[in-house]
Amino acid sequence: MKSRIRELREARGWSQLELGERLGVSRQTVNAIETGKYDPSLPLAFRIARLFEKRIETIFQYEDEA
Repeated sequence: MKSRIRELREARGWSQLELGERLGVSRQTVNAIETGKYDPSLPLAFRIARLFEKRIETIFQYEDEA
């Protein structure tokens, strides 16, 4: 899954640690999501969308493996 989290985070001048604290997750989790190594749970995806005041589908893009 591709995401725009890094772009949105950097636009606000937040570090991965700051974003993690705002979301209640670790900096490592933020890094894993940004690098595509971890797909967030649905509740976390909603928290991210709410924090950035965006719709989930404008932040996350599903990549079909086919």
